[in-house]
Amino acid sequence: MPFAEQTHVMKFSVTEQNIKGFLYALKGMGINSYVFERESGLTLPFLQKTVKGCRKCPLAETRNNVVFGEGNNNAKLMFIGEAPGEEEDVQGRPFVGKAGKLLDQLIERIGLRRENVYICNVLKCRPPNNRDPEEKEIASCKDYLLSQLELIKPKIICTLGRHAYNTLFDVNERITKVRGSLKDYKGTMLLPTYHPSFLLRNQDKIKEAWEDMERLKQLLKG
Repeated sequence: MPFAEQTHVMKFSVTEQNIKGFLYALKGMGINSYVFERESGLTLPFLQKTVKGCRKCPLAETRNNVVFGEGNNNAKLMFIGEAPGEEEDVQGRPFVGKAGKLLDQLIERIGLRRENVYICNVLKCRPPNNRDPEEKEIASCKDYLLSQLELIKPKIICTLGRHAYNTLFDVNERITKVRGSLKDYKGTMLLPTYHPSFLLRNQDKIKEAWEDMERLKQLLKG
């Protein structure tokens, strides 16, 4: 049976190894008591509160705001970018600058709006001068991202650019090599596409991004 036709089953839970790493990180921040809902375990509001107080890497010293993520907490589709930019750092929201406006258009091509999906980044703080994320920064934030994935449990993940894709699969691939190729991420469909910022600089690639959005639309119907 083709992967796109398989029944969607998430093969990880908030009690497995990455959440242990998350709790260990909390202890490293001096947080030794946790508030969980008895039935569901870790919650997004508690995770967001924790991330806002994070000081695990030097980006905590230069940020204006933590950019946790936003959207439908039960979204079937989750977009993951690489890191907040200048405008995101000011507002504390993901994808609100020029790249964010283009992402809005991409989402509309699927027949959805921002409030129907969930949007976040690998890094929760802006790197100075919008440079690429460093390995130690990604390592500091990765457990937060994995916890978001486990709590939201999307049907489909759409990674935007190479950093999000490479972080989840622990590889070093070029986005031009993997873009548009449907992957299996722990039982969840994952479709990599271009980052909106890349598309603003390479407008000849927008047609390919439109094709990816059409594919997401069809996958969501399946």
